[in-house]
Amino acid sequence: MIDCKSARQIGLMRQAGKIVAGALRLARELAVSDVTTDHIDTEIEKYIRKNHGIPIFKGYRGYPRSTCTSINEEVVHGIPSSSRKLKKGDILSIDVGVEYKKYMADGAITVPIGEVSLEAKKLIEVCEEALKKGIEIIRPGILLSQVAGRIQKYVESNGYSVVRDYAGHGIGRCMHEDPQVPNYVSEELLANDVILYPGTTLAIEPMICMGSGETEVLENKWTVVTKDRKLSAHFEYTVVVTETGVEILTVE
Repeated sequence: MIDCKSARQIGLMRQAGKIVAGALRLARELAVSDVTTDHIDTEIEKYIRKNHGIPIFKGYRGYPRSTCTSINEEVVHGIPSSSRKLKKGDILSIDVGVEYKKYMADGAITVPIGEVSLEAKKLIEVCEEALKKGIEIIRPGILLSQVAGRIQKYVESNGYSVVRDYAGHGIGRCMHEDPQVPNYVSEELLANDVILYPGTTLAIEPMICMGSGETEVLENKWTVVTKDRKLSAHFEYTVVVTETGVEILTVE
């Protein structure tokens, strides 16, 4: 069941979103060669708590850290590590979730570490643009499948694959609420399509790959990687459907 949020609830999510946006801005600054993902995670947790937020990933289903830091072929849920240093040419996806006064927001970016290949740079650009294209058509009455289809069409028209094993989600008092927000159109989605109404809050997050888009989970039971070990990128915004369109909540 989809829970449309009140103005008060959206206001609290907006505050959570501002903390997410600030944390991701900090992550961009910290993500340079020779820095460990552990250091990035530690500094982001400090930032979140300093701004009166709670890092919602920490302890979620046993997850050990406050952020997810996924490098190169890692799609999502990479665990920060003190033994993993970033290198020039890497791409790093950073996912951050924040609770503020019992309401939540979620966001992610993929950043290049120093100079990266033209192929990696394009992958990042296409992923971010796909997210923007999906969001820009949101308004009351639109179908979720239209958003998913727009993301899928843009990604595939640029020669990349959409990850189908993971999706975005509704968000609010819980990190994962209805509806599921896929980045591609399937028969299942069309059969259970969702009309978006004012107050609907969504975390939309395309994950795309250079290769097939098929994934597997590493032995740590968290980190998702591409089966063919080709590069993957990930962007995410938390948004709310307004009376006239859409507002991105994870901006400063």
